[in-house]
Amino acid sequence: MIETYPALSAYDFLSHGFVLRNPQIDVACEREEAIERLQDHYRHSLKPLQVDLGDLVYGDQVHSATVHAVGSSDRGVCLPETDGVMTNELGLPIAVMVADCGAVTIVDPVRKAIAVVHSGRVGTEKQIVPGAIAKMVETYDSDPSDMLIQLAPCIRPPAYEVDFARQILADCLEAGVSPGKVHDCGVNTASDSDRYYSYRVEEGKTGRHLMVAMLKTNGRSGGVAV
Repeated sequence: MIETYPALSAYDFLSHGFVLRNPQIDVACEREEAIERLQDHYRHSLKPLQVDLGDLVYGDQVHSATVHAVGSSDRGVCLPETDGVMTNELGLPIAVMVADCGAVTIVDPVRKAIAVVHSGRVGTEKQIVPGAIAKMVETYDSDPSDMLIQLAPCIRPPAYEVDFARQILADCLEAGVSPGKVHDCGVNTASDSDRYYSYRVEEGKTGRHLMVAMLKTNGRSGGVAV
C-alpha cells in the first residue's frame, strides 16, 4: 500500500508514492535482511505507479550531501556515496529509503525535472536539500521559485530531540522556493507503528519505506491520497 500527497498529485505528469509498512512482515532484524524481506511488498505496492522495482535508481544513503543527476543508463542502479537522485527523463523512477529520516521530493513543473532526497538530522545539517535545489538549477536551468517541495512522514519532536523537518522547510524557503509551494504532510513516523517504520522506536531493527517519483510517459497512476 502507498500514500500519495495532494500537492504532488496535482501534477498529471508525475507518478509518486510513499510505500507504507506491511505489519504482516517481520522486520525486527538488521537493515539488509529487512529490506530483503520487504522486496515482494515493495514490488506489489509499486504496481499502481506502473513502476518496476528493478528499475529504481537510488543511492546507498550514507548521510552524505551528495545528489546525482541520473539518466536511462542508470536504470536499476544503486549509486555509491549518494543520498539524493534527480532526473528529467521520462519513465525513470527514482527513490529513497527512510525509517524516520525525511524523504523530500522536489518537482520543477516548468523544466519537467524531479529529485528525491534522503535528509535526516545529519543530511539536514549538511544542507542536502538546498544542495539538490542548487544542482537542479545548475543542471536543468531550474528556477527555485517554480519548484514544489513535499516532505513525507518522518520523526518529529517530542519523539526526537531535533526538529529537522522544520529546518528542511526553512532551508527550502531560504533557497528561493515560494512559501505556498513548500508542503509537509506533518506526520510523525514514531506515532503509528501499524503504518510506519521507526528506527528510533524500534531501536534500529525495522523496515524501510520507499519514496518513489517518476515523470510519466503517459496516462495516470495513483495511490491512496492523504
